[in-house]
Amino acid sequence: MILEPVDEQGWLDSALAVAEAHGRLVTLWGRNAGPDSYEVYAVYFDPAFGLSGVIFTLSHEGSTYPDLSELFPSAGRMQRTIWDLLGIAAAGSSDNRRWLDHGNWEKNYHPLRKSNSGLEISELKESDDYSFVEVSGDGVHEIAVGPVHAGIIESGHFRFSVVGEKILRLEERLGYVHRGVDKAFEKYHGIDGVQLAGRISGDSTVGYAWSYCMAVEAAWKCEVSKRANSLRALMLERERIANHLGDLGAIGNDAGFAFGLTQFMLLKEQWLRLNKDLFGHRFMMDAVVVGGVACDIDALGISRIREQCEQIRKEVGTLRGIYDDHAGLQDRFLTTGHVSTDVATRLGVTGLVGRASGIAEDGRINFPPYPYSDLQVNISVAQTGDVAARVSVRFDEILESLRLISELLSNLPEGAIHSLSKVPAEATFGVGWVEGWRGGIFAGIHLDKAGMVDRAHMHDPSWQNWPALEYAVIGDIVPDFPLINKSFNLSYAGHDR
Repeated sequence: MILEPVDEQGWLDSALAVAEAHGRLVTLWGRNAGPDSYEVYAVYFDPAFGLSGVIFTLSHEGSTYPDLSELFPSAGRMQRTIWDLLGIAAAGSSDNRRWLDHGNWEKNYHPLRKSNSGLEISELKESDDYSFVEVSGDGVHEIAVGPVHAGIIESGHFRFSVVGEKILRLEERLGYVHRGVDKAFEKYHGIDGVQLAGRISGDSTVGYAWSYCMAVEAAWKCEVSKRANSLRALMLERERIANHLGDLGAIGNDAGFAFGLTQFMLLKEQWLRLNKDLFGHRFMMDAVVVGGVACDIDALGISRIREQCEQIRKEVGTLRGIYDDHAGLQDRFLTTGHVSTDVATRLGVTGLVGRASGIAEDGRINFPPYPYSDLQVNISVAQTGDVAARVSVRFDEILESLRLISELLSNLPEGAIHSLSKVPAEATFGVGWVEGWRGGIFAGIHLDKAGMVDRAHMHDPSWQNWPALEYAVIGDIVPDFPLINKSFNLSYAGHDR
């Protein structure tokens, strides 16, 4: 993918062209390119032409770039994040509230500026008074949920405006698990940064690691063997299945069907144990490395995977029949948490949530890294956009991933599992995009002439999908929120970084 330098008018024209072609914004990020110079990057996806991107340069501190949130609503929070991290603003934006800074940063402190180390924030201060949008009217009151939750999920605040139990509006406040990951990348050599990338969102460690490696390998023009890429795909599909198994159990549990939770979690546990045996870690952490993979599988390992896949296929088929025939579950699933195709398209919803709302997009088809180019991936799509649709897509994707694993094992190439050519002695840039189980994970990696990471931007699909959750709950009742939320199962850590 080539990033085209543009002026202010070019920035707006490129965005408008993508919007008119029914494309979507993939991600926005900023970079401190020099002592008093900044760059803003926008990457778009158009089904007809794939990925494209533009760079807008700001020549001095205080310069602005044009707001994109009118064309792409998901840009709003990204622009607020760019301000928090770098102090460069989107001119004309209607929402300039802080996003990652919860009142704990000094005024005019922006950690991604090269003049800052990121360690200056040493003491927690009193949290800022964040201005939530108020809804007024007879009988309207607010319910605040979080940021600390009763379970072991990560921190996020949800402010409901309700009449009785009916939800009129939901506003989210995220950023509580911001860890300064982007700044931390600057301490890593390009080869080693994959370790940090794989820990951004632990349930997507393979997807994040592969996306990061793809970007670095593109920057360094490193060829990865077919065997290594096939093993990466094998691990990615195993990661997809593990998360879908866990989600199907948790969704059933949130609808009062504890049997589903116990059965699916048993299957997930067996799946993760085989991961540990074959790849050294239950979640396959550190198995994907720059230049290939860290471990191989032998004939016995292939046999064990095939045997387990057949068992999972049978068990999931039986459980799907139970879910589909259970009147209590279907009563909770059908029409609940509805996101129409029109709304999903307008918000740029992606991944499995988008496919459940009729958006037939899957990075394995639309942007296929090897070996998906050689596989016929069947996309799983539903039309109703409710909890039932998101459950159905998960079931379909498990069965499709099991089929893909069988294909990968049957056609596993011979060859080395790792190769890395000499690192070029020049500043370089590369991108990677991998269809993780939630959706597309994008990486934009800037490397200096010594091979150190100058700027790493890792984008989680939850950025597009968190705003859609606010729409999904409108008209439903408060007790349905945990079920709707779990049917999305978005990443706090991947979003907040």
